[in-house]
Amino acid sequence: MRLRALLDTDALGLRLLGGEDELDRTVRGVMTTDLRDPSRYLTGGELVLTGLAWRHDASDTEPFVRILASAGVAALAAGEAELGDIPDDIVEACARHRLPLFAVNERVAFATITEHVVRQVSGERAGDLAAVVDRHRRLMTSGPAGGGPDVVLDLLGSDLDLRAWVLSPAGRPIAGSSAAGPALSTEVCARLAGEHLAAARTGRRGPHRVLVDGVTYSLFPIRSSGRASASASAGTAASRDVRETILSDWLLAVEADAGDWPEERLDLLQGVTQLIAVERDRRDAARTVRRRLAQEVLELVQTGAAPAEIAARLRVAAPVLLPGLGAAPHWQVVVARVEWDGGEIEGGPVAQSLLEEILVDPLSAGPEPSDRIAVAHTGDEAIALVPLPAVSSEHDGSETGLLADSLLESVRAPLSAGLDGDGRLTLGVSASVHSAEGLRGALEEARHARRVAAARPGRVCAAGHQELASHVLLLPFVPDDVRRAFTARLLDPLRDYDRRHRAELIPTLEAFLDCDGSWTRCAARLHLHVNTLRYRVGRIEQLTSRDLSRLEDKLDFFLALRMS
Repeated sequence: MRLRALLDTDALGLRLLGGEDELDRTVRGVMTTDLRDPSRYLTGGELVLTGLAWRHDASDTEPFVRILASAGVAALAAGEAELGDIPDDIVEACARHRLPLFAVNERVAFATITEHVVRQVSGERAGDLAAVVDRHRRLMTSGPAGGGPDVVLDLLGSDLDLRAWVLSPAGRPIAGSSAAGPALSTEVCARLAGEHLAAARTGRRGPHRVLVDGVTYSLFPIRSSGRASASASAGTAASRDVRETILSDWLLAVEADAGDWPEERLDLLQGVTQLIAVERDRRDAARTVRRRLAQEVLELVQTGAAPAEIAARLRVAAPVLLPGLGAAPHWQVVVARVEWDGGEIEGGPVAQSLLEEILVDPLSAGPEPSDRIAVAHTGDEAIALVPLPAVSSEHDGSETGLLADSLLESVRAPLSAGLDGDGRLTLGVSASVHSAEGLRGALEEARHARRVAAARPGRVCAAGHQELASHVLLLPFVPDDVRRAFTARLLDPLRDYDRRHRAELIPTLEAFLDCDGSWTRCAARLHLHVNTLRYRVGRIEQLTSRDLSRLEDKLDFFLALRMS
């Protein structure tokens, strides 16, 4: 707003004492102060209100006015309640520094002026922001992306003082304004996502208001405009079931109570969600290549293609998923299944979108990390190929990659709210494999782990390869590929080490087990010193993360050797 508009508002009781040529200055805010030096609180463009308590005599005036002018304030308004008429030294100092000066009638409270300025400035900022958002939307729908969700969230922060974040359905932060302050905790993100999913399942329209740790948030759904448009063109938008998208749509969390917002501001926030949805659609379109790669690899694996053919396809996929890696990574397979009561809704697409969101470190922010995963789907099942950085064959055997327990912990609370009543999500995680030959076994291992998870109670369940114990492998219903995967996981590190170092770890393991763990008998059979035998056994344990003094680990090695 302009200074001239303030002077023209009779209810404010302002009288111009100087600066008539500067009345077209823009007022961007208001501040009340009686500090001798308020510079640390000034950013420029303010109308400064003062009761003149800082002025003890005329010598105080020049420094005070100079500070205001240097900070770029719009004008000074001095109250008449303390001294009556405004002293001449203030009028003269403001004239020297070309700072407009108003006298405030003693009958008008500073709070009245403050409320008026804030209301006017906020309304103008909202209008300006709406224009920016509209322009940004037009640019994004007709050309390359305009900076992602962070850009528009920064506008909300700078122009409307709104702290806002974009979250995935599992509660992972996708974007946040730079002025949003400290990042939301993992617990708060999960709570907001869960509350949003629970509210969406009821069919209530957003925004949904939630109180978390004494703070009110308003939650706005971000629905994919691409999917909505496709449905509308097919004439099915009205009959679209919320369960088809609820577990894949993002949400906008605003730290404010939208219950008393005017329609204009609500419309503005809806426009922001549409703008972010354009970015979401653009990112989904970019995933097409990765999804196709996953589909091609999985078709080769499931149809029994030659390992060389699968390896060639993996070499194509690796640089797409991990640019600049320079070497073929190890791989993990994750299988997910979303099932709804009644079975009339296909769960595969939802499971695919879910895997693309949740197979990311929950502490990482932004859309980019989720672009490092290739996911395909068939029916109710989605299958993810997760690349892992290549590790040395001499690593210490510790677990690398995704662990089912950690994955479950990060998504169970929010997703259970979205599935409550009639849905289930089950996940299975394979061990990592380093060759095309192991990929089929990893797929079957992940599928079997998912079946183990499905036998457990709960809306969201997961199981990993560690839970496929050796006694389970003896059961007839376990596929042969799972047995091969179990054997390869235990013995491949030893075979690789023997091939590289001619260390004979496999023969040493066989002899050690055959001698019932007797150091002296085994050393005599192999014609080794006991210390040499102890070194080899120590290397076996290091490479496999097993302990040959434990009965269950001895049994696992025994079974693996017999099945190899």
